[in-house]
Formats: sequence, structure tokens, C-alpha cells
Amino acid sequence: MAGVIFDHVKKQFGPTTIVADFHLEIPDGKFTVLVGGSGCGKSTTLRMLAGLETVSSGTIRIEDRDVTHSAPGARDVAMVFQDYALYPHLTARGNIELGLRLRKIASAEIERRVQWAAEILGLGKLLDRKPAAMSGGQRQRVAMGRAIVREPKVFLFDEPLSNLDAKLRGQMRVEIGRLHRKLGTTTLYVTHDQIEAMTLAQLLVVLDAGKIQQVGTPMELYRKPVNRFVAGFIGTPTMNFIDGDIEGDAFVTKALAIPLSPARRPTRDVSGKVTIGLRPDELRLATDGEPATLRGKVVVAERLGGQTHLHVESHGEMIVAVVPADRDIAPDEPVGLVADPTRIHLFGGDGVSLLS
Repeated sequence: MAGVIFDHVKKQFGPTTIVADFHLEIPDGKFTVLVGGSGCGKSTTLRMLAGLETVSSGTIRIEDRDVTHSAPGARDVAMVFQDYALYPHLTARGNIELGLRLRKIASAEIERRVQWAAEILGLGKLLDRKPAAMSGGQRQRVAMGRAIVREPKVFLFDEPLSNLDAKLRGQMRVEIGRLHRKLGTTTLYVTHDQIEAMTLAQLLVVLDAGKIQQVGTPMELYRKPVNRFVAGFIGTPTMNFIDGDIEGDAFVTKALAIPLSPARRPTRDVSGKVTIGLRPDELRLATDGEPATLRGKVVVAERLGGQTHLHVESHGEMIVAVVPADRDIAPDEPVGLVADPTRIHLFGGDGVSLLS
């Protein structure tokens, strides 16, 4: 295993900065996920670690060895791509063992590693099939097998599940998580899908416009986002935001006032407008006679089996709440929503959290 350090790494294409002052230390054996929208620099960062992109400034170290300018083959990393990158004329076995043969590994050792990978990934019955005779999930497992037989110091995954349907993505998330638990190899995984990020990551890194916004465990970022971008990016459905002011111990707009518990009051001076954040899964329907945090009219009720996503229009704001599906709620029905006072978020005009 090997730790990875990005020491103030920067990447420019001409005058355009793609990755700006990327500074991150990944401990040995950690499954680290880089997540962000398109163009945020996550794949470029991965490619710099792999040696497929040059570094404009800064250094990259693997196991305390400076690999900033090393050739890709000298870095002892293995990469799994979005498009599988399998040779169509080779069988699964041929694809898995090709890299080892090019490195002139002994035949007996190649066979040992291929069988080991096949057992881990459930490929035993597929080794003699060509990619055309495999499903997308099977092809991705072959691509993973090709990576793990190299026994690298670091695994790199570049949006490996993007081409799969929803069911296969769920299955492959389980496979990848299980693989990491078995091997314990340091892993850097890139995705735009925050569900993948939340379910796989031991260490989660949120990027925007080439800059790190926050680093921590998935639940740290979910519970304590440092700014509005992270709060809105992490969590499905996305966090509800309402602009207003702080007056005394309450958040107020022209139409409503929400009392703030002592633990959710600003920790620094506030001037100008602020934004309150309410997570959909931390809102619930008010019971009869119970004071509601918000009242409004249901616009759409999305029934998703065990839960319903209510889209409620309240004082000109569209609010989403996740509620149990045991109550049949129709469009235009008036409802009251109650927020958990211990889970309210506040952000200043600069987008930075007022609670930390």
C-alpha cells in the first residue's frame, strides 16, 4: 500500500487554469473519492497522478517518492476507465494477462494472478469469452481484473460506472467496495454521481472550478457542509435554500419566521442577507394542530415506493420534503412542514456556513 500526496498541484492549459492549488494527502489504504460537476478538474487531477497529464506546478508523491515527472509505467498505479478499454479480439483472460505478458512476468505467476483475480471478481466462467459476448457489468469486472493483477500501489478509477444502467451501477458499487475491503489498496475514484461518492468513499473530496471545497467523511460533509456549494451538491434531493435575514434568535423573511435553536445560531457577525438550508429528509409533515415551520400547497407528489418526494410551494419558494409513502397526498393539497431545529443550516452572503 502507499499514501498519495498532492502538494499544491496546479494544471493550466494555456491561460486557463483547470486545477488550482490542489493540496491533499491520502493516507495508505484509503478509498478516496473526488466528486464534482463537469469541468471541475477531478478527471484532470486523476490523470496527473497517472502521468497522463503533465503538472504545471507543484509535486505529486506516492509512498514518499516524487513521481511528478515520472513516466506512467514507472508510477506503479493501475487505472480503470469509463469505457472499459478492452481489446475486442482478446478473451477476458487475454485482456487481463496482456499487461503482465508485456512486462515479461513468468507464465506460472501470470496464471496465478489471473485465477486470483477471477475468483475475487467472479470471472471464472467468463475467461474464455470475448468482450462482445459480455454484459457491461462483466466487461467492467474484466477491466478491474486487468488492473488488480498488476498488484499496484494505487488504484485509479475514472467514472467507471457511467456507461451502466442504474441496476448495474448499484451492483458494481457493491463489487468495488467489496474489492477494496479485500485488497486494502489505496484508491482514488472520480465520479460526478454523489450517490456513488457517498456510498463508496472513506474520504470524500468535493471540487468546484478546480478548487477543493471540502474534505472529510461523507457524513461530515452531509452534516456540516462548509459552504452552500457543498450543501447543495451532497444529498438527494438537494438541500432547500431560502434567503432572508437574522433578527434576534430567528431567521425571517417577509412571509415567515423560523426560530433558531442555540446550537444553530450564527457563530460570527452577520451583515446583509443570509440563507437558510433545510434538507428534504429532515422535514416532516405537521400533525393536526402542530405549529408548522412552513405551510404551503403541494404542486407535485413523486411516489417512489417507500417514500414520497413532496414539492411544496410555500410563500413563493419551492420546497422539497421526503416523507413516508403511507399517506396519500394529492396535488393542490395544503400541508404543513416541520423542520428539525437541530439540523438547520445557515449561510452568509458569501456562501460560507455561519455555523462553523
